[in-house]
Parts: sequence; C-alpha cells; structure tokens
Amino acid sequence: MDIEIKPKYQFAKKYGVMIVVGILLISAIIYAVISAGTTSRETDINAITIGDVSHGLFNDNIRLTGKVETGTSVKISALETGIVESRLIDEGSFVNAGDVILTLRNPNLRQQILDSEAQLAEKQNMLRDTEIAMEKDRLQIKQDLLVARTDLNRKRRVAQQQDELYKEKLTSREEYLIAQEDYKLAEENYQLLLNRQRQDSLYRGVQLDMMRESLRNMQENFMLVRQRADNLNIRASHSGQLGSLTAELGQNIPSGTQLGQINILDNYKMTVSIDEHYIDRVSTGLKAIAHRQNHDLDLTLAKVYPEVTDGTFRADFTIDDNATANLRVGQTYSIDLILGEPSEAVMIPRGTFFQSTGGRYIYVLSPDGKTAIRRDIRLGRQNPQFYEVVEGLEPGERVITSSYQNFGDAQKIIIKN
Repeated sequence: MDIEIKPKYQFAKKYGVMIVVGILLISAIIYAVISAGTTSRETDINAITIGDVSHGLFNDNIRLTGKVETGTSVKISALETGIVESRLIDEGSFVNAGDVILTLRNPNLRQQILDSEAQLAEKQNMLRDTEIAMEKDRLQIKQDLLVARTDLNRKRRVAQQQDELYKEKLTSREEYLIAQEDYKLAEENYQLLLNRQRQDSLYRGVQLDMMRESLRNMQENFMLVRQRADNLNIRASHSGQLGSLTAELGQNIPSGTQLGQINILDNYKMTVSIDEHYIDRVSTGLKAIAHRQNHDLDLTLAKVYPEVTDGTFRADFTIDDNATANLRVGQTYSIDLILGEPSEAVMIPRGTFFQSTGGRYIYVLSPDGKTAIRRDIRLGRQNPQFYEVVEGLEPGERVITSSYQNFGDAQKIIIKN
C-alpha cells in the first residue's frame, strides 16, 4: 500500500509571494511617510551665509533713516482765484516778510472794484444832495419862523390895542374879536412852525446818521474789495527759505490752493518712519544718534504720531547740538534710536532669513557642517547687527542666516562643498 507524501512548506509556497509583496508594500508606505516627514533640499555652501550663535552684551537700539526738516514751516496759499501772471522769486531763495512771490490776474475782481468805486461815488453824491436839500429845508423853516414871529408880535400889539379900545368903548366888538382871533391864529401858527422845526431836526439827524452809516459800510466794502485785489500779490508772511513752489505761469489757481511753503531756518528737526512692531516701545524723551559722513548729531525724540500707515508710524526728533550750520532741508541721516540699556543675551546675526520665517524657525548646522536641520525658535529684540534669541538656540551653534526662499518646507538641508 502506497503512502502519500505531502510536499514540505506547502503553506509558504502557496502564500509566500503574497507575503513578500505585502512586506514590500508596507515598507514602501513606511518609507514614503518617513521621507515625507523629513524632506530635504540641497544647496551649495557658497550660496548660503552662516552665522554663529553667541552670548554677549546686546545693545537695545534700532536703525532708522531720518530726513532733515525745519522745525517751523509756513504754508503759502492763494486767498483769491487767479491766473499766475509772474513768478518773482524762485524756489530755494531766501525771502523777507512782505516780499511778493507770485502775482495773479483776475479780470472779474477788477470789474468788481470798478463797480464798487461807482457805487461808492453814487452813494457819496446822494448823501451830499440829501444834506443840501435838508439844509435848504432848515433855512426855509427858520425863515418861516422869523416871519411867523414877526406876524405874532404885530397881532399881539393889535389885539392889546383893540382890548384897550374895546374897554373904553372906542371900537366895535367885531373889530375887537377879529383882532383877538388873528392874534390866536398867529400864535398857533408860530407853535406849529416850532414843532415842525424840532421834528424835522430829529428826522434829518436820523436820516443823515443812516445814510452816513450806509456810506461807511460801503467804504469798508470798497476797502475789502481793494484788499482782495492786493491779495492777487502772493506775499511771504515770514522770513525764511522758499520751498515747494508749485505754481507755473498761466496756471489757474483756485482760492485756498496751497502753492508752497516757507521754511523758517531758526531750528531743525528730523522726521522718521518706524515699523509698527516698535510702537509700544517708542515714547518721547528717548535718545538717538544721527550719522552722516563722519558727522554725528545727538537727538531727542520729541513727538510720536499715533497714526499707523502702511505698517509704519511717524516720529520727530529735535537736534540737541547747537552746531547745525551744515544742515540742509531734505538731507537724510542714519539714526540709531536707543530703546533701552544694554543687557546680556544670546544673539544671532541679522539676515534675510527673517523675511521668510518671521523669526519662527531657523536651520541649525550639524557639527560637521554637512547638513542643517530646521528648528523652531523664538526671537525677541533686534538691533542693526543682531537678533536676540529668547529660546531654541545655544551659544556655539551655527545657523544659516541667508534667504530661505529656495528651501520651501524642507526639514533638512544638505550642504555641498
């Protein structure tokens, strides 16, 4: 009787291929996951900048660019509308208060002046005519009063005579009564003329006062119009240097247009724009040093503007030094603003890596310098030379401080010699 001999490793033969394929697939997946978590980039050592992590005295200041301006500037504006007829003084020249800088031409204003002159002359003529007429009336009333007083005196004498004759029965009653009536009428007529004289005097006084007041107003209006004509001459209100004169010959200038400014050169200031990152640390009274061609100036922060525009805010410095003869409006200086006292800190050199990372991470070189691994860090203060390292780095380590633009999200950088 034959015995069936079963082949050895039957299970392995049956499922071996599948097991091997599964192992290879799992290995590929694991490798892909590991590779995805540790992406790397290659770079040439000459294409990067390497800096040392150090420990030392950190100077708490920032570098700014300041522009020289005058401490006081006066704007030049047109008070009247007109066309630029002439430019008598050029930009950059020194002017004295009252100097004519520009002249404007305005035909409509000239016509208004002529109309005002005609109206004023007419009003003056009317006042003279009224005064003459009133004087005639006054003289006429005065003459009438003289006649009435003479008539009253005569009628009084006749009445007295008739009264005596009537008592002695030497005249008739009718003649007596007529004489009394004539006297009374003459007396009443005289009183009426006196009242008229008083009333006319009051009326003439009020009317003349009103007309003279109207004439004064018209004269003032005429003076204002004449002054408007003088406003066509744009004058310097202060002595100083003329700057930013924008008016051109033939240009139509509306009223209120700013045409330039006068820089009063008795003091100077420096204006800067500061990154809003420092807005909580910048306050008046801070000291600074301005540098330009081996010429240093001591500054004091005098004014901080609260408005933030395009990520920056403005500030003004006063110049502590008295020797400002070489300063010119518009010059630029490099300014070191001192925010605090120097202190011990871990530092790395400034570099363009900050633009890519915002200071959140950095690539740290291995001891042999052949690779660099990405590491999260936290930076604090900064000055023109260094960043302060709050955490993530130790003194003696080396880091890549140049741009990370080509590194993407790589966790590892392979450095080729």
